[in-house]
Amino acid sequence: MSPITSHVLDVALGRPARDLPVRLEVQDDAGSFRTLAERPTNEDGRVVDLLPDGGLEARTYRVTFDTATYLIATGRPVFYPNVVVTFRVDAPAEHYHIPLLLSPFGYSTYRGS
Repeated sequence: MSPITSHVLDVALGRPARDLPVRLEVQDDAGSFRTLAERPTNEDGRVVDLLPDGGLEARTYRVTFDTATYLIATGRPVFYPNVVVTFRVDAPAEHYHIPLLLSPFGYSTYRGS
C-alpha cells in the first residue's frame, strides 16, 4: 500500500466521494512543488496508490483535492473549488492517511490512521 493514502467522504450525501481528482506533490529544496501522482478516488472514495511502498522521504507534501470537478459532476454549487492540505513527513517509515470530509460549503481534514 502507498505510504500516503486518502479517503473522501461526502457528508452532505452521506456516501464516499467517488471520482474526485486527487494530486500529490512534494516540495523540493528550493521550495517548489513537483507532482508525484494524480488519481481519482475509487468507488469507496479512497486513493491507495499515490506512491510505491518505500517511496516516502522526510519532506513537505501537498495533497490537492479537485472538489469543483466532483461537485459539478454531482450537480451542486461550488464554493471551495479545491482543498489543499500541506503536511510534513518527519518519519518516512510511518503511514500517512489524509481524510477529507466534504460538503458544498465546508470541509474538514485530519491525520487519519
